[in-house]
Amino acid sequence: MSADALDLLDPILTHHIVNTLGWRSLRPLQQEAIGPLLSGHDAVLLAPTAGGKTEAAAFPLLTRAQRQGWKGTGILYVTPLKALLNNLHPRLETYTGWVGRTAELWHGDIATSRRRRILTQRPDLLLTTPESLEAMLVSTHVDHRAFFSGLHSVVVDEVHAFAGDDRGWHLLAVLERLQRIAERPVQRIGLSATVGNPAELLDWLQGSGRGKRPGHVIAPGVPLPAVGGRAASAVPPPGDIELDYVGSIANAATVVAALHQGEKRLVFCESRRTVEELGEQLRLRGVTTFLSHASLSADERRRAEQAFAEARDCVIVSTSTLELGIDVGDLDRVIQLNAPATVASFLQRLGRTGRRPGTRRNCLFLAVDDAGFLAAAALLLAWSRGWVEPVTAPPDPRHLVAQQLLALCLQEHRVGENLWAEWWGGLEPFGRAAEPVVQHLVEQGYLDRDGGTLFIGPEAERRFGHRHFMNLTASFTAPPEFTVLSGRKEIGRTDPDLLTEEVEGPRKLLLAGRSWLVTYIDWRRRRCFVEPVDEGGRAKWSGFGQDRVRSHTLTRAAREILLGTDPPVILTRRAQAKLTEARDTHRDVVHPAGTVITRRGDSDIRWWTWGGHRANATLAASLSSVVLPHRIIDDRFIRLRDDVTPQTWRAAVTDAGTGLTLPEVDVRAVRGLKFSEALPQRVAQATLAARLADTEAARALLAEPVRFLARG
Repeated sequence: MSADALDLLDPILTHHIVNTLGWRSLRPLQQEAIGPLLSGHDAVLLAPTAGGKTEAAAFPLLTRAQRQGWKGTGILYVTPLKALLNNLHPRLETYTGWVGRTAELWHGDIATSRRRRILTQRPDLLLTTPESLEAMLVSTHVDHRAFFSGLHSVVVDEVHAFAGDDRGWHLLAVLERLQRIAERPVQRIGLSATVGNPAELLDWLQGSGRGKRPGHVIAPGVPLPAVGGRAASAVPPPGDIELDYVGSIANAATVVAALHQGEKRLVFCESRRTVEELGEQLRLRGVTTFLSHASLSADERRRAEQAFAEARDCVIVSTSTLELGIDVGDLDRVIQLNAPATVASFLQRLGRTGRRPGTRRNCLFLAVDDAGFLAAAALLLAWSRGWVEPVTAPPDPRHLVAQQLLALCLQEHRVGENLWAEWWGGLEPFGRAAEPVVQHLVEQGYLDRDGGTLFIGPEAERRFGHRHFMNLTASFTAPPEFTVLSGRKEIGRTDPDLLTEEVEGPRKLLLAGRSWLVTYIDWRRRRCFVEPVDEGGRAKWSGFGQDRVRSHTLTRAAREILLGTDPPVILTRRAQAKLTEARDTHRDVVHPAGTVITRRGDSDIRWWTWGGHRANATLAASLSSVVLPHRIIDDRFIRLRDDVTPQTWRAAVTDAGTGLTLPEVDVRAVRGLKFSEALPQRVAQATLAARLADTEAARALLAEPVRFLARG
């Protein structure tokens, strides 16, 4: 069977697969992908990390390019991270070279001279990000019609990482515009290791081609989930999973330094600040440590990526930047501080290990606080049941409709006022449903209208025109940061709050796992000069938009943990003791027969839904007559008015049953929605409200019995 599959590929590729790579056969995914991809069909390819997905896509596409004589850039390979692009480039450069073709990188770290060469000598395969594609389309230095005229296929690696947020909408809209430029349907291939709803993900990826083009989910040997994200098989993947409670970052560093010496260990943290603090603590204990997060310089991040490939007896501390498909070589251990936000993220991290023959997948959870411990236990319980989050695109991306209209006018200079919708091929909400957004952009001066055409107006120039409209190319908002330099060497970037807040004594920063003394601040150019200092530095970064919140399923799993269900993993003695303590602490706020309303004193009344942030936000808006005004939404409970009674409660629930209300949105919160200023305020608020809601979970919680309890 393998020989038959290899016979379908270009003979030169087959020769190198057998003789250069030394493969005696293709993997099942690679075999099954050949036929559909050679036929030009769309597909989502699913396999565990290191399952050969890149080759499953690349080999058939290079075969098509050879047989059909593709000219110019025929293949785009899109990923969420520059680090992943850097990691993949040598491999894809080798494969394209076998058949006399080329592969090049294009992202923010690529030098101008190299970009000029790419524009004059178009590669057959271009590795890039959606933001870089957008920048190419709107750039006055790129002839986008010439460059993308030969486009036939797009590979979207880690497709689930796009589909779940606004970067996915941005990517889909850009692909539709590229398809119009190429004047042909462009084949779309998504690669993913972890997803709870692959058929829906394929439909999403096809964009305007959904229902018009053949599409396949190819996942040999992977148990496909049933509806709701639950896997067909409840048996968890093999591996050694352990949960420990250590109580602080310093204690976590002590454990990491003592365990598995001589091995390569990758530690995941949920914030840049935690990465920095753990990195410093490990170095103080003499551990060879590398750090990776988005605010470190390219050189610092490359050191961590190089350590992935070459170093031994070291610890690499990272945010999610090293979660996705970067080749980790002979990694021995994965350690997780507290818990990632999703099961899908945990599966990606777990997949970093167990790649060598004779090794097993493993992950040690080190909880540094009580909330992190409960979150980790809940996540492991959900994982053990085979549950994975379904990937769902955020609803109503009207702010990105505004961004796309502005970007299109930059790209084309002038667009017919009756023709703009054709650029997105009927993909909603970028089609005719966007008419009110167009009208608002014209009324507010973001767009001008003249002679039946639309073009960039003065308000767009004022708000987005800085650095050739660079701020218009990304769908996410990056908070302002200061560049930190030691001499001429860039260390990374830090939050300006650390440079402005009052401090006693010298001002010190923590960056790249080291402390630095601030010697000079260049406010105009947003630069900060430092020199090394022994210790005492602080790390801080602020973000815009929603905080990471737990889903309904994971919050309910935490309730199950407190009601007595243990996660089926190894629990240390400290973890067992913390589990007993957590159950004792929460014994009055969980009940197996339903939810609980507690009263502590006269004014602290809480409804313990354990429903998750979005469900609780929906319930709080829908039960406004009994919910405390100006409340802060919590995953676990909702604060109620101090005069609530069982009678007023039942009346409020009855009223809510006739129709739930979307969560209230503070005007200030809309600022975290990029391009919201280009929308009418009510539309921006409605967009954010739809994203904060979980009506299905809210209805389920309203239907549960409620017990009124008094607490001392």
